[in-house]
Amino acid sequence: MALHHAEQGEVIDVRPYGGAITGEQSIALFKSAQLEVMRLVFPAGHRMPSHQVAGEITIQCLEGVVEVEVAGAVTTLPAGHLLFVEGGVAHALRAIQAASVLVTVVLCSV
Repeated sequence: MALHHAEQGEVIDVRPYGGAITGEQSIALFKSAQLEVMRLVFPAGHRMPSHQVAGEITIQCLEGVVEVEVAGAVTTLPAGHLLFVEGGVAHALRAIQAASVLVTVVLCSV
């Protein structure tokens, strides 16, 4: 079964999961030719290893607390805050508390 991606004009609920976060999974919300948006869910202590993507990204913490390492500098990102990362820059993430984050990626065409 193909993953459902939101269509133009479709409303997407990104409110915090609250106590139900432990039963939730990361999902791709939509993808177009130039943009991808994902909601990633991390249990406390989970680490996403350092990686990079070609396009610019934003990471918005919807709930919980995450640490984001960007080009070697570590920043704490609590709920309600957003971080910008330039394209091609190495970044990693670690959940201090169970967290969900909204990640937007600008897709680069070659």
